[in-house]
Parts: sequence; C-alpha cells; structure tokens
Amino acid sequence: MAAIGILGGTFDPVHHAHLAMARAALDALGLERVLFVPTGNPKYRTPAFASGEHRLAMLRLALSGQANFEVDARELRPGASGYTVDTLRALRAEGLEDLYLLMGADQYAKLASWHKPKEIAELAKIAVFPRPGVELKGPVDLVPMQPMPISSSEVRARAARGEDLSPLVPPAVANYIGRHRLYR
Repeated sequence: MAAIGILGGTFDPVHHAHLAMARAALDALGLERVLFVPTGNPKYRTPAFASGEHRLAMLRLALSGQANFEVDARELRPGASGYTVDTLRALRAEGLEDLYLLMGADQYAKLASWHKPKEIAELAKIAVFPRPGVELKGPVDLVPMQPMPISSSEVRARAARGEDLSPLVPPAVANYIGRHRLYR
C-alpha cells in the first residue's frame, strides 16, 4: 500500500497554495493520495470565520475531479478532539499504516508545543514545506516547493472588499464565497 499524506488546516478558505502543496507532496513523496482534514473549532485554537459546513463545501468544490485528493471531515464531527494525534491514531486503526503528516515550516517549528508531539512522530512521518527564514531541525522529509504568496487571511480580506478572488482560489470556491456572501 502506498503512502498517504495528511494535510490539516482550517481551510478558511482553501486556496491555490493548499492545492499546490498537496501536488508537490504527491510528487516528492510518491504518495497515493492526500487527505485534506479541515479542523473543527477546538478550544485551543481561534475559531474559523466560516462554519465547518461552508469550509467542507469549499474543499469539496476545490478537490472535485482531483483523483488523488480526498476530504476527511472527522475533525468537524461533534465531540471530535481536534488533536492531530487522535486523527492519526484513528487513521492507523483503520489500517492506514504509511502516513505522512504534511505541514509548513512555520507549523513544524511549533510542533513541540502540540498535544503529544512524540506520538505524532511515531504515528506518521513528518514532511515539511520549507519557508524562507524558517530553519528546520530534526528528522523530516522536505517537500520542495516555491513559496506562494497566498494566505487565507488575504482571501478573506479581498472577499470582504468585494474584490476578484480568481488569482487566489479555484473558480468554484470563488463562486461559492460570493454566492454565500462569506467573509463580508
């Protein structure tokens, strides 16, 4: 069985850089697929601006037709802990053994402060997208990728001003944001 990448985040909203990261990981690590895992609203994190339902819908639109990309909505379920370690345990219990946890260098730099970081590293290999100015230490796989100057906060700010989102998000996501008047 080929390896599977796990890309978690609020995806508030999903944008082109998220998709490019997943494609880069598929190629660099020889992954069978990438699971996009939108986070719920755990107490330890600032809540997302859009509801889980909207974020899930946007992810599904963005991933439509992408055979190697799937959405795993388990962290949006009522009662989900939102801890990465619990998601990785559940995936392993479902028989998925060869897992890569995909993250940006900025998140990797904070990994030691996450809930049960040592167990996370035992449950999945860590693969990191380098970022300028962030030094990487430890046993990680690097995923080469040119940095993309796109952030979800920029997408939300543009949406709030009624600006064109097409350079930042897939067309179906831009249409969804407009139709539902998200981030206004």
